[in-house]
Amino acid sequence: MNLLTEFSVGQYVFGNRSWLRIIDSRLKIIIVMIFLITPIWAGPIWRSCLVGCLLLITFFSLLPSRVWWRSLLFLSCLSLLIGFISILASSDIQSLDSYLRNPNELQVVVESDAKWNIFQIPPLKIWFINFGPFNLSRKAFELGIKTSTLIFTVIHSVNLMLLTTLQEDIVWGLNWFLYPLRNFGLPINKWLFQLLIALRFIPLVQEEFQNIIKSVSVRSINFRKLGLKKSFNILLILVERLFQNILLRIDQGAESLLSKKRINIKTNRFKTFYPSTSLNVIVNTLSICFICIAIFLRKLYGAL
Repeated sequence: MNLLTEFSVGQYVFGNRSWLRIIDSRLKIIIVMIFLITPIWAGPIWRSCLVGCLLLITFFSLLPSRVWWRSLLFLSCLSLLIGFISILASSDIQSLDSYLRNPNELQVVVESDAKWNIFQIPPLKIWFINFGPFNLSRKAFELGIKTSTLIFTVIHSVNLMLLTTLQEDIVWGLNWFLYPLRNFGLPINKWLFQLLIALRFIPLVQEEFQNIIKSVSVRSINFRKLGLKKSFNILLILVERLFQNILLRIDQGAESLLSKKRINIKTNRFKTFYPSTSLNVIVNTLSICFICIAIFLRKLYGAL
């Protein structure tokens, strides 16, 4: 399996079929920031709407399905798993053996018809094992939704932008936003150049990870015969080798940059010029409308 072609995460995919490619990079950065910032102090309804919006954008983006379906499936499973763990970790699990204090000590009368427990399992006894009552509260359910949706929106929104935007175009867009900070003497060009190197380094990390997987598959290691301890030892060796190869690539790149006496960094020349057509104007105008509507709806319905 070639991870660089079949599991493209965080790398630009060439093509001209998607309308996401012709959106101005500055508008893309603003839209991504909406998906990253608006979930803060937002309720589960707004977070779920952001996930639904991202899914609609993905399905109707006209991107080839082979580009995004594997990463979308893996990310969905990961988000659901973390959300389920959050629900279990924050649910009310009580023990039948003893109470920390007498339950009749405090009598609190709640004058409300709302039922806070969404799901409740009574005490069970399976064979000789006793299980206490498990209460799935509304707060635990909301925490699971918040956790899973936050992971999905943060990763998938950034991945969509990296799939459809050149790395140089992203750097140019950030340079346009950070241009006023030059008046304070901040090294904006150096920071953006470091960001560009980091974006270029993502495929190298995937390539090293792929080489590690291929090396294990070629050797046909039988982990069942090795046992748990030796299998875990091999896993640690592979992780160590992966980091060694990545750090070696970093060292080689740093040496190549240091070998040059002077590096002239001009982020203004990174802008990609698209032909001015009616389709580009329409798509960019709709993007601006989407930004305004998203900010307006977040103010009205996105609060806790």
